[in-house]
Amino acid sequence: MDIRDKVVVITGGASGIGRAVAMRFAQEGARAVVVADLDLAGAQSVADAIGTNALAVRSDVSQEADIQALVAATRERFSQVDIFISNAGILGRMGGFELEDALWDKMWQIHGMAHVWAARAVVPEMVERGEGYFLVTASAAGLLNIVETAPYGVTKHAALAFAEWLRIAYGRRGVRVSCLCPQSVQTGMVTGDGGSAGHDGILSAEQVAGEVVATMQSEKFLVLPHPQVLQYFQAKAQDYDRWIGGMQKLYAMHTAK
Repeated sequence: MDIRDKVVVITGGASGIGRAVAMRFAQEGARAVVVADLDLAGAQSVADAIGTNALAVRSDVSQEADIQALVAATRERFSQVDIFISNAGILGRMGGFELEDALWDKMWQIHGMAHVWAARAVVPEMVERGEGYFLVTASAAGLLNIVETAPYGVTKHAALAFAEWLRIAYGRRGVRVSCLCPQSVQTGMVTGDGGSAGHDGILSAEQVAGEVVATMQSEKFLVLPHPQVLQYFQAKAQDYDRWIGGMQKLYAMHTAK
């Protein structure tokens, strides 16, 4: 898809990948960029940097009503939604099944249901027009896993699965769907060396935004800013037990006390 003259909505747009994508889409000639985030001041800062064709909206993607309101505000101002970047995410604490249900639930809402609610709000109009783009930010953790935090890895698997289903169900009805699966990216969610996700280096958010644009132009499903992820994914499929053995070693390395 050509981003030029399109109306784009980006959740989690106040910082990190979301901010970089918003700025890059403006450079690519988007007709309008809607920057959505819990941090309204941060979203407004990004919108101000873009200019008059940008709108900042406070949105909590863990609430379906907020996503509906975001889409309604976009339609009121710019008539339609051509591209929806479902990007907002949170980083879980280290741990596994012992972590409290409230954390698991929050992760599930933001990394799972937020994508469902967003699709529910915008995909029907895309189908009606015969054109649209929906991009889910998952993670390499969605294709592989992440040893430090079970809630993050599990819910990012869900994000990937929903994006995959959406492309299967609507890919022949005019809706392009892609899933962004980077390893470590230099954002506020990354500390130190990036942990296990930083094994192949930490990319800038701007580098990731460039890969998003390139993948949308080619309309491929996976956006893989770290090319090694595809190799790991292929190794996982070819010998699952061996791959799990390697991940067990990684777990021991990164969770040792």
